[in-house]
Amino acid sequence: MIETPLVSVVMPAFNAAKTIGVAVRSVLAQSFPGFELIVVDDGSTDATAAEAQAAANGDERVRVLDLPHGGIVAALNAGIAAARGELIARMDADDEMRPRRLEAQVALLAERPDVGVVGCLVEFGGDRDDAVGYALHVDWLNSLLEPDEIALHRFVEAPVAHPSVTFRRVLVDQFGGYVESDEPEDYELWLRWMEAGVRFAKVPEVLLRWNDPPTRISRTSARYAREAFYACKSRYLARFVSRHAGPTRGVWLWGAGRKTRKRFAALESAGIELAGYIDIDAAKIGQRIAGRPVRSPRDLPPPDEAYVIGGVGVRGAREEIRASLEARGFRLGADFVPAA
Repeated sequence: MIETPLVSVVMPAFNAAKTIGVAVRSVLAQSFPGFELIVVDDGSTDATAAEAQAAANGDERVRVLDLPHGGIVAALNAGIAAARGELIARMDADDEMRPRRLEAQVALLAERPDVGVVGCLVEFGGDRDDAVGYALHVDWLNSLLEPDEIALHRFVEAPVAHPSVTFRRVLVDQFGGYVESDEPEDYELWLRWMEAGVRFAKVPEVLLRWNDPPTRISRTSARYAREAFYACKSRYLARFVSRHAGPTRGVWLWGAGRKTRKRFAALESAGIELAGYIDIDAAKIGQRIAGRPVRSPRDLPPPDEAYVIGGVGVRGAREEIRASLEARGFRLGADFVPAA
């Protein structure tokens, strides 16, 4: 008989008194019984801890760690250090689990030993009209289910919702946990683990309501600003491209506009020297920008001579770039990678 693993749900919380009760009760309503919930109160100045204890209603599976305020990275690492389980499930204090979340994620990890991190589909818990960008991000990440497609799209945005994942604790011992920096802590962790070969997958079922209040840390902290994401991704992207392009192929950035060039400027400091730019703007084609040629897609060198980074973030452009490159024999990952 296979022993059921213990899942440690780690929930950092800072001034979350208004929402943490719902979050805690959603964990306690899980169909999977083998879990503990570690609420890490990150020095809250409101009644976060009291509300968490009230929602727990004496359930011995719930522990509340009372820490001085140190930020989400310190809280996450403290929660993992206190965890007793071999699986770590992330949860935020303003979201809601569906009852089958832990059951389904534990089952996938048991069935697929090659997978180290499992997420799920998420419901966008906000106003789609007021937060259309966030809502479209949810639609996009819900379209990525299997390890290869998640890995090959990791340089676009974070391909999993942080509070939706459950991962094997051994990964922290092998490849390190969350790192304190000016960059998004979850995205940096995913990129580091994927670079090390960790495979991510998702349960194809909505198992989390991912709420989007105006006080959400991803809306209020500079470490989640778009430029912080680009600084983070460029470092890992440079190593990915170097491995795949090799010494004989030139690296081309699709997108010669100033915004795209600025966002990927960090590639150069990370060791990638661009051969030039690809663009569809007739006014740019044939020019030299920053000393590099700008070519139209039809004048791009063949795959054995060029590796392409798709850097245009305009809605719909990623799909058009992929179609154009694949029509010329370029293969996703091997010959080009989307990155915006």
